[in-house]
Amino acid sequence: MTRYRRFAAATSLTTAGDGMFAAAVPLLAATLTRDPRLVSVVAAATYLPWLLFSLPAGALVDRHDRAALLWRGVAAQAAIAALAAVLAASGRLGVAGLTALAFGLGAAQVVTGTAAQALLPSLVSPERLPSANGYQQTIAVVGQQFLGPPLGSLLFAVAIGLPFGADAVMLTVAAALLATLRQAPRDRVAGRASTSLRSEIGAGLRWLAAHRLLRTLTLLAAVNTFCFQLGNATLVLLATTELGVSTRGFGLLLASAAVGSLIGGVAGPRLLRRFGDRAVLLTALTVNAAAVAAIGLSPNAVVLGSLLAATGLGVTLWNLVSIGLRQRLAPAELLGRVMSVHRLVGWGLIPAGALVSGVIAHAFGLRAPYPLAGAIRAAALLVALPALLAAFHDRR
Repeated sequence: MTRYRRFAAATSLTTAGDGMFAAAVPLLAATLTRDPRLVSVVAAATYLPWLLFSLPAGALVDRHDRAALLWRGVAAQAAIAALAAVLAASGRLGVAGLTALAFGLGAAQVVTGTAAQALLPSLVSPERLPSANGYQQTIAVVGQQFLGPPLGSLLFAVAIGLPFGADAVMLTVAAALLATLRQAPRDRVAGRASTSLRSEIGAGLRWLAAHRLLRTLTLLAAVNTFCFQLGNATLVLLATTELGVSTRGFGLLLASAAVGSLIGGVAGPRLLRRFGDRAVLLTALTVNAAAVAAIGLSPNAVVLGSLLAATGLGVTLWNLVSIGLRQRLAPAELLGRVMSVHRLVGWGLIPAGALVSGVIAHAFGLRAPYPLAGAIRAAALLVALPALLAAFHDRR
């Protein structure tokens, strides 16, 4: 089995486990409290580590063996999931404990997410990178949205601790697979540990700040992910309270987003080859803004699921363009830091979006966050459009 195939097999396991965890956490939070503010705190805790640890994680990824950091991070996630399983099964897991475990899992994901994206270009040839990114997106969709959430919801309905335990097992196997990878010579960057961590972080910040296209995409990602979590943080309450979706049905509802995401993962590389980065990117951003706004008007679970599928399509196409551009344009020795700076800025507002979601939903109703999120996304696209068009024009 080649290095990439082992990497892809591990990805399939981690994403399926992540999908189960992603379904089980909000369901458990909803059984512990019906206050949307507390539910949003749990959601925010998962993403807060990206704000706190992205920059040092990126520097570490550029300094050290990326494959080794990846398997160790996945092993840490497995330990956290196992602890969650024990505490949930014994009835000793409250909102505070769930929040702490979500934060711990997010902290490990900062390392694994950055290391995985920085490692991938060394596993495939440059001409195969768009297809490899598309395949990775497809694997992520199948695991995180198709298989993981329905299975997590089903296991949760049987016993609260089961989805966390199953996640721990999958992550353990994935870590074992990744541990068999060895850093190849082309993974190494000479002299990357000769300067201080602070100066290395600064180099990544300065490079991304000076690159107009990637800088614009990073700032736009910050607004879009804020808006995504503005709606997503209280989705479990909208589905189960307003639309009467059952515990098992909630997993299927999350899986509906995978329909669009899977289409994007499979067709995205072909669309990029035919229409180019700019057209695909602008289409994805437009689809997402419209679909997110319409979610607040959903009369039933079927319409909600269809709109979630549309957002899944938009997010996947955005990821293919954004990740591919960073992998191709950033120097290899700076790739981990450029990825981490993007995640810091692009994901740093996700916790704020989750908290704002809870406040808006509590004050104005569970539907209110969605039209607000859609309007903000549309406004951000209009503001960024001149800079995006100019930056893409400069690349010709």
